[in-house]
Amino acid sequence: MPYLGSTVHLRALAAGALRPEPAPPTAQAERVAIVSASIGAGHDGAAAELARRLTAHGIVVDRFDLLDLLPARLGRLVRDGYHRMLVRAPWAYQRVYRSTERAGGGGPLARALLRTAEERMLRALHPGTGAVVSTYPGASRVLGSLRLRGRLAAPVLTYLTDFSVHPLWVADGVDVHLAAHAVPAAQARAAGARDVRVCGPVVDPRFRPGGAREREAARVRFGLPADAPLALLVAGSWGVGPVRQVALELRECGVAVPVVVCGRNEELAAQLRADGIEHAYGWVDDMPALMHAADVLVQNAGGLSSLEAFAVGLPVASYRCIPGHGLTNAAALEEAGAAVWIRDPDQLKDVLRDLIDGPLGLRRRTAGLALFADEPEGGPAAEIARVHRLGLPPLPPRPSARRRRAAARRLAATVVVASGLWACAVGTGIAAAYDGSGVIHAIGHRLDLVDDHPDHAGSEGHHS
Repeated sequence: MPYLGSTVHLRALAAGALRPEPAPPTAQAERVAIVSASIGAGHDGAAAELARRLTAHGIVVDRFDLLDLLPARLGRLVRDGYHRMLVRAPWAYQRVYRSTERAGGGGPLARALLRTAEERMLRALHPGTGAVVSTYPGASRVLGSLRLRGRLAAPVLTYLTDFSVHPLWVADGVDVHLAAHAVPAAQARAAGARDVRVCGPVVDPRFRPGGAREREAARVRFGLPADAPLALLVAGSWGVGPVRQVALELRECGVAVPVVVCGRNEELAAQLRADGIEHAYGWVDDMPALMHAADVLVQNAGGLSSLEAFAVGLPVASYRCIPGHGLTNAAALEEAGAAVWIRDPDQLKDVLRDLIDGPLGLRRRTAGLALFADEPEGGPAAEIARVHRLGLPPLPPRPSARRRRAAARRLAATVVVASGLWACAVGTGIAAAYDGSGVIHAIGHRLDLVDDHPDHAGSEGHHS
């Protein structure tokens, strides 16, 4: 069975992934603020690593949690409500996610809630802050609004923590969006982002490829089988989704021994152990070692754990994903060639076997490590430092409310005129093609949604 670091090609990619970051001396104290949100661990994890790297560049970093900036402890209600929805009503989260996706952002209630954080945000920022970075969509909206209205002079950057980009990520007023890969970069541009830069992923440097020695030591430490293939199942810091079902399916397919990390969901870990899943853990402090012990990662959200697995060189499979961002991240990771999305349970056994021992696993390991080997010099932190030091041109002035209303009226008038011209053209065409009775027949035919004639049932025209 191949293990990580067993080929010259993988070692070369690993060397690129571990390229040291420059830490140039600075003549004066420079300051960057990072705004995240303690919803799950992914946003905070990216913020922590960006802060570490910026500090290595000689920049003073201030970190803020957007939920703490909401008044009357609303932040805790938001976090608890989101958690409750994912656990008890995932279908409701899917509907919210899709509706905001179609609408291009949040509704008036969400906008009103975020506006309550604006004054607190301004008061929290140090006067010497030269750039502000967001790792959470809501924070991007707050900062972008302040920037648009001229109340925030420092440039605003958004680091996209997900591989798929919901429209909420792209906020008016944000100067630069930083993406881990070309796929999320393209999605951000399609959602209206102006300046999008591909800078590579951000993960803790402890996540790096390991060899046979690290693999053996990790298995001994966690009490795992010495020789059996291991499938590491993760479900984020909250342990949400059909984790129990997937763990049992992994055991039943017989390809690998399931090793399950339930995050802070200790109740789930206890339940799995009662089900006979021997290796079920709650919160694990040394995830790099556990990834070194494993042969494949199975995940359901496509967040930070996937990026950490790529850095280790562990092949990743998305399976039974949670609604909303879990599904869109699985699709984006598959499009990027970084992970496999198993949609059919009947394919679980064969795909896992190929990821562990076959050419599919080698291709996915190579693609995952390449995300780090191919990142621009210094990665996202260096790009943030460049924006901080070089600055950005001022944003174009936002049109006044009166001008926006006038533009909306002009657009509405244009639509009315265009619709009238189209209707006249269609009416003229019908009148030229039919006599009086023919016109009635043609209109009636187009309005008939159910064809009563069996000889027309297979025609393509009735699928429109």
